[in-house]
Amino acid sequence: MGSDETYNFVFKVVLIGESGVGKSNLLSRFTKNEFTNDTRTTIGVEFSTRTVQFSTFTIKAQIWDTAGLERYRAITSAYYRGAVGALLVYDISKHLTYESVERWLRELYDHADPHIVVMLVGNKTDLESERSVPTEEAKDFAEKKGILFLETSALTSINVEEAFTNVLEEIHKKVSSKEVVRGSIGAVSLNSSRADTTEESKPCCRNI
Repeated sequence: MGSDETYNFVFKVVLIGESGVGKSNLLSRFTKNEFTNDTRTTIGVEFSTRTVQFSTFTIKAQIWDTAGLERYRAITSAYYRGAVGALLVYDISKHLTYESVERWLRELYDHADPHIVVMLVGNKTDLESERSVPTEEAKDFAEKKGILFLETSALTSINVEEAFTNVLEEIHKKVSSKEVVRGSIGAVSLNSSRADTTEESKPCCRNI
């Protein structure tokens, strides 16, 4: 039981995007391997955690879900605070949910750490016959914006694991490359080696 709690990093990842695109199901598929057809909207922010073992390190992912607040445009900076990764989700069968991606991206960059790792996620690939957002179009958009991209299906589990683990790996790369010297991303390492306290805590607070 205790082994569950041995990890090197805790990374907060937020799910954003329009209501009904499957954010809650992506969360439950990744953290509990569950999918529910219950379409009721949950109100109030929720998060679940899952510990992921990579070859040389372990990450505890804390995944936050907007839980219906996006309908009221009530997502506050508190939701984004400390987030080091974000999955921006749209529904491949509903073009309107893709059209709002740019607005979500702006909101994210307004509130989150500038170094945040973002992945654009086209969910519901199981609805291929109803697709209204071409893969290439979304892929090009993501490339232009310099963010990651993947299409998933929370229903069939396709690429869900990959979406989250790619984001976590990318965050880890940023942290370990010391590319990030200030703000929340530099502060999430739980490695208690002596060097961390002397070297890392200083740069984080200079040259802001």
